[in-house]
Amino acid sequence: MSFLSGFISIIGTPNVGKSTLLNRLLGQKIAITSPKPQTTRNRILGIYNGYDCQMIFIDTPGIHQTRSLLHKSMVGSAKTSLGEVDIILLVVEPDEPANNNELNIILRLLRKTNKTTILTINKIDLVKKENLLPIIDSYSKIHHFDSIIPVSALYGDGLETLRGELRERLSPGPQFFPPGMVTDKSEEFLITEIVREKIYYETRDELPYSCAVMVEKIEEDPERNLLAVMATIFVEKASQKGIIIGKNGRMIKKIGRNARMEMERIFSSHVYLELFVKIEKNWSSDTRSLRRLGY
Repeated sequence: MSFLSGFISIIGTPNVGKSTLLNRLLGQKIAITSPKPQTTRNRILGIYNGYDCQMIFIDTPGIHQTRSLLHKSMVGSAKTSLGEVDIILLVVEPDEPANNNELNIILRLLRKTNKTTILTINKIDLVKKENLLPIIDSYSKIHHFDSIIPVSALYGDGLETLRGELRERLSPGPQFFPPGMVTDKSEEFLITEIVREKIYYETRDELPYSCAVMVEKIEEDPERNLLAVMATIFVEKASQKGIIIGKNGRMIKKIGRNARMEMERIFSSHVYLELFVKIEKNWSSDTRSLRRLGY
C-alpha cells in the first residue's frame, strides 16, 4: 500500500471555528482560539500523522472585507494558501447566510481554482437535527462541493467522518515531516500566540486588535526542567496599556498566570514568565512595525 499525503487549507469567514477544528483534527492544541473574530493572524501549519498518511493542514486568518493594513496582510495570506494546497476545506456556521458578502468573496476565489473542495458545516451542536438537511441543501445550491460534512469541532462530532473523507482525497506522496512533528511553528511563535490568546479572553472587545506580543528572551534549563520567558505586549494607546495592566497590576498578573499554565501544559516544563507592556503608536497600520512583529 502506498503512503498518502497532501496539503489542506482551512479557510472561511472570521470566527467560524477554524482553529478549534484544526486542534481537534490533530488531537493537540497548536492554534489559539477565542470567541472574538480575527483571532488567527498568521498561517499556522498543523500536521496529522496517520499510520499510512500525512495530512498537512494550513489554518488561515478569516477572509473578510477590510481596510486595515494588518487585516489586509491577514486576508492576503489566507488567499495565497489556496494556490499552495491540494485540498481546500471551507468551514462555515449553520446560521451563516449562504449568500453573505464575505462568503461570496471566498466562493469567487474557489471558482477560480480546480482544487478538491470540501465544505464543513461546523457548530452543528447548535442546530436541531431536522434543520440540518435544509442547511446542507442551501449550500449545495451555491457551489459544487466535492463533499459536505457537518461537524461539531467543540464536541468532536463528525470528525472521524471528515478525517476519513480527507484521507480518501489524498494522493500517493512522501512523508513531508517527521512522524512526531505536529507543527512547523517555533517555540517562540507558540509562546506569543498563547499570551495573545489569554489577552483575548481576559480583556474587553476593542483591545485585542490593537495588541501584539513579542518574545524578547527564552532561556532553557534542562536540569531543572525550566523554561524562562520574557515577552513584551505592544499596544497603541496609553488607555490600552492601562487595560492590560489593570488595577494594581491584577490584569497583567491574570494574563501571565493563565499563559504560564498553558505553556507548562504544552511544553511539559516548568515556566517562569515575565510580561511587560509598551506603547507603540499605530503599529497595526505601519508596515515596518508589522514586519518587526511578525505580520
